[in-house]
Amino acid sequence: MKKYILSLASLALLMGMSSCVNDLDVTPKDPSTTMVPDEAALFAKCYANIGLAGNTGANGDCDIDGLDGGTTGYVRQLWNAQELPTDEAICAWGDPGIPAFNYNQYDASHPMLRGFYYRLYTGIAFCNHYLSVCGDVDATRAAEVRFIRALNYYYLMDLFGNVPFTLEISAESPQQMPRAELFSWIENELKEILPNMLAPRAVSSKDSGYGRVDQDAANLLLARMYLNAEVYTGTARWADAQSYAETVVNGPHKLNTTGLNGWSAYQMLFMGDNGETSAATEAIFPVLQDGTTTTSWGTSLFLMASTWKSDMNINSDYGTTEFWAGNRARRQLLDKFFPNADAPNVTFEDMVAAAGDDRAIFFGVDRELSVSTPTEYTSGFACAKFRNTYASGGAPHNTQFIDMDFFLMRSAEAYLISAEADARQNGGVTSSTGTARVNALRERANASTQTQYSLNQILDERSRELYYEGYRRTDLIRYGYYGGGNSGQYLWEWKGGSQAGVSLASYLNVYAIPDEDMNANPNLTQNSGY
Repeated sequence: MKKYILSLASLALLMGMSSCVNDLDVTPKDPSTTMVPDEAALFAKCYANIGLAGNTGANGDCDIDGLDGGTTGYVRQLWNAQELPTDEAICAWGDPGIPAFNYNQYDASHPMLRGFYYRLYTGIAFCNHYLSVCGDVDATRAAEVRFIRALNYYYLMDLFGNVPFTLEISAESPQQMPRAELFSWIENELKEILPNMLAPRAVSSKDSGYGRVDQDAANLLLARMYLNAEVYTGTARWADAQSYAETVVNGPHKLNTTGLNGWSAYQMLFMGDNGETSAATEAIFPVLQDGTTTTSWGTSLFLMASTWKSDMNINSDYGTTEFWAGNRARRQLLDKFFPNADAPNVTFEDMVAAAGDDRAIFFGVDRELSVSTPTEYTSGFACAKFRNTYASGGAPHNTQFIDMDFFLMRSAEAYLISAEADARQNGGVTSSTGTARVNALRERANASTQTQYSLNQILDERSRELYYEGYRRTDLIRYGYYGGGNSGQYLWEWKGGSQAGVSLASYLNVYAIPDEDMNANPNLTQNSGY
């Protein structure tokens, strides 16, 4: 394999040279002084890049010069890139980049994609530095940092295709790694680090090590990659996808099936105390949030505040004073729960009852089911999935910032990967194994079950289970329904900028490499079509 390295000059252009990177290049004023890295702080920073914009909380400086925590928020921009261009979500805001996401009209100058691209490479720089100066301190912690680096590269591969690759900082200019080659690197990296990662264990925030990834994080990421291998490499890997998914299904990260104080087991996954209740057993990679100690505009607060409007706070406390009222559901998402397009104009409590599915957490009072006016919040039903209420009855730590951990990876995904991979190896329908995996999720949601599921039914089930969690664009591309030859077979409101929806060109299945990076690095070739 070629050696890919990122130059200091290119790194500066690419990421604006984050303050933490600058702080590493220092010379002691007293030559006799020995500089000792703070291993624990560097280790924590590799994780913190996913949940925080910088070292000083929501209102402090961003790690990326020239940008802010909202534009570069890891979870926020993952959500925007994966949800807004799809059949699940649309946003009423006019912020630069939002309409382009809504209408699938993005290009190399898109500011939010640029911010996420920089955030991912900033995280890679933190991981590379840790491994350079502290990689031999603790084998388990080094394996976790390598996992986080691999996860960042996974998102770059999925979103941007052929991207610059670096394992160190050097004076050489970076080379571009082909998507299929990056897939192989991530695959090999995950397999190599697996033995040194923590053994799979289900822990809560009351336990030591909560928030750290274990072997099932690597198993689940491998399963996810194999499920999409045909997109990334041209070669399907269905059996591998099912095998790694089944490892997770049969491990200790069990589905939460226990409700509390009237809250359903599913709803508890997205509440302020989800790290403390039985919901935590499902978390494989929780991004930690706390309204006092880890505040961010771009993580869990974004998921809640951007989807809630103040008039939705009817029957119970929402858990924060923030109501931004921007994101809501396209009609096709509601159709997954109401196939006759008859979702009622009711509160989220009544919506769940009407759907016969605990996952239908939407608010329809005084809302249009269809999005006739994208810039109007009440045009389209609201999503009430995320909230800062405590299922246990406790009080949030802060009246503004929230305590809900975001489960970036949870075991329910493994059930769906296993079911789809099973169906793809069984003529397009599930065997008893795949059926059992889907039924386990439906039973948890108090929804009806079936004896068999088709591939399209599994795609719909993925939407019902995982909506608004950052998966949908990748799923639609895998099924051929996003851009390309089969794009016209599934249209949704405002797809391609038309209210009725139009088919998309295949080049839109990957985002453009940001123009700043293209201008800074002559070794890069832009993705075809841009």
